[in-house]
Amino acid sequence: MSDQGKNSTWGQRLAAGLKAWRYGSVLGVFLLVVGALGWRLVDLHVVDNEFLRKQGDVRTIRVESIDAHRGVITDRHGEPLAVSTPVQTVWANPSELDPQEPRLSHLARLLDISEARLRQRLVTYEGREFIYLRRKIQPGLAERALALEIPGIYSRQEYRRYYPAGEVTSHVVGFANIDENGQEGIELAYNQWLSGESGRKRVLKDNRGRVIKDLTLIRDARPGRDLALSIDLRLQYLAYRELKAVVEAHSARGGTLVMLDVDTGEVLAMVNQGSYNPNDRSQLSADRLRNRAITDLFEPGSTMKPVAMAAALESGKYNLNSTIDTAPGYRRFGRFTIRDSHNYGVLGVTGIIAKSSNVGMSKIATELGGDVIRNLYSRLGIGQPTGIGFPGEAVGVLPAPPKWRPVEEATLSYGYGMSVNALQLAQAYMVLANGGIRYPLSLMKLDERPVGERVLSEKVSFQVREMLREVVENGTGKRAQPGFYSAGGKTGTVHLVGKGGYEDSQYKAIFAGMAPIDHPRIVTVVAVDAPQSGEYYGGEVAAPVFARVMSDALRLLNVKPELEVGEVPAGPKTPGERG
Repeated sequence: MSDQGKNSTWGQRLAAGLKAWRYGSVLGVFLLVVGALGWRLVDLHVVDNEFLRKQGDVRTIRVESIDAHRGVITDRHGEPLAVSTPVQTVWANPSELDPQEPRLSHLARLLDISEARLRQRLVTYEGREFIYLRRKIQPGLAERALALEIPGIYSRQEYRRYYPAGEVTSHVVGFANIDENGQEGIELAYNQWLSGESGRKRVLKDNRGRVIKDLTLIRDARPGRDLALSIDLRLQYLAYRELKAVVEAHSARGGTLVMLDVDTGEVLAMVNQGSYNPNDRSQLSADRLRNRAITDLFEPGSTMKPVAMAAALESGKYNLNSTIDTAPGYRRFGRFTIRDSHNYGVLGVTGIIAKSSNVGMSKIATELGGDVIRNLYSRLGIGQPTGIGFPGEAVGVLPAPPKWRPVEEATLSYGYGMSVNALQLAQAYMVLANGGIRYPLSLMKLDERPVGERVLSEKVSFQVREMLREVVENGTGKRAQPGFYSAGGKTGTVHLVGKGGYEDSQYKAIFAGMAPIDHPRIVTVVAVDAPQSGEYYGGEVAAPVFARVMSDALRLLNVKPELEVGEVPAGPKTPGERG
C-alpha cells in the first residue's frame, strides 16, 4: 500500500475516534448532569427536605394583623350607645392587577366608585402592593365583589362604629372616624381607654392571596375597654323629644337641657338642639357638633337670684321676715336704670324671688357687697371647670374687680355681667337641692356616692328651696308644675349677645329647678335660644318643658307621686307672671 493510502486510512480512523470520543463526552456530561439533578431531587425530597419547605413558606406564609374592636359605650343600665360591628374592606394589589381588565367596570359599579378613577389609580400605583378600593362595607357586598374573581382583588375584615341612639346621644357620645379614632365627645375624651391593640398572626395563603390556614398566633388582639356612662337612655330620649318639640314650636335658634342626680352629681341626661346623626355624617355641619350644654356660655339672668339670696341669708343680715321696698319699680345707677316688670312695692325676701324683682335683689346686693355674693357663686362652682373632662368645656366668667361699682354689684345679683354654661348652672342648683353639698359632676356611672364638700348650710338651702317652691306655685314659674309632683325653680329671661352687644329682640329663655321639692331627686336646667313665636320669657317657653320632662322622668325613676288629683295645680290659662 502506498504512503498516500496509509495516510488516508489513518485519517479515517482518527476522525472516527474523535467522533466516538465527542459522543462519549457529551453522553457522559449528560449522564453526569442527569445524575446530579437526580441526586439533588433525592437530596431535597429525602435527605434535606427543609430547603423546599422554607422556600414554599417564603412564597405562601404571611404575617397579618388582627384588628381589635373598640370598647362599647353604654348607658347606666347597659344599653349600648356606641358599638363596633364587623364589616369588610375591599382592596387591590396593583402589581397583580391589569388596569385594562374588562371586569373592572362591573366592580366599579358594584362598589359605587368611578371606573375611570379606579383604572387610573391602578396605573399610578402599579408598583405598590396595596390600595383601598372601598372601606367598611357590608360583608355581602364584599362577597359579590370577590365573586367576580378578578386577580389582585381582595377583602379583609375591619370594624365600623355604630351608634344605636343616633342623634339623641350624639353630643355626649360623639363619634369616631373611619379608622376608629375618637373625634368628638366621649369617643375623643376616652379614646385611649376605648381603643384596642391590634394583634398579629402567621397565615398560609394560596397563589391568589387568599388565607388557607391560620398557622401561629404571634400576638393576640386586645379589645378596647368598655365605658358605662351616667346617662339614663330613657331620660335622654324623653329630654330630647321635649326639647326638640319646643325648639320647633317656637322656631327657636337652638336649645339645651341638662339633668343631674341631686345626690351623686351624675349627669342623667344632656341634650341639645340642633343635633346630628353620627351614623350619617354626609350632611354634617360644624355648628351642630358642639355640645352646647358645656361649650356655650350665657348670662344666667334671674336664675342666679336664689343663689344671691342664699348669700344674703347666710350673711345673717337678712332672714325670712326681712322686707324690701321696691317702689317705684326701678332704680337708677348713673346712666343705667334697672327695672321690674311691675311696681311691687314692699316685698319680703320670698316675694322678691317669686316675683323676680331686680330692684329688690339690687338693694340686697348693695347692702351685702359684691364679694359676698361672688364668693358663694364660686363655692357653688360658677366660673370653674366642672371636672367632667369633656372636650371643649368653657369655664365662663365670674368677675372679681378690685373695687365693685354699685351697678356691678346690682347686676351680679341677678345674673348679668357674668357667664356660665348650662352644666355649671345645674351644679349650682344641685347644691341648693341636696342641702348644701357640692359633689363633683360625672358623666361616668358611679358605683357609690362620691365624697362631697359642704359649701352652704342645710338651713339656708332649705329656706331657698321654699322660695323656689313659691316661684312654681304662685310666681313666675307656674307653668313648671310637673303633674303629681311638687317642684321648685326659677325662671330667667336674658338678652342674647351679638357682635354689636345685646340684641334687643333676641332672648334666651331659661328655667332651672328641682323636684320633688321636699326631697329633691333631680335638678334640670332648660335653656331655649331666640324663640320667635311671640313668647320668649323663661316662664312661658322653658318652664313648660321642665314640667313635662320632670313629670315623666320622676315616674320612670319610680318616685312616688306627692299630690292627689285635686291638689294638682291646673296652671294659668293665660301666660303667668313673667321672669
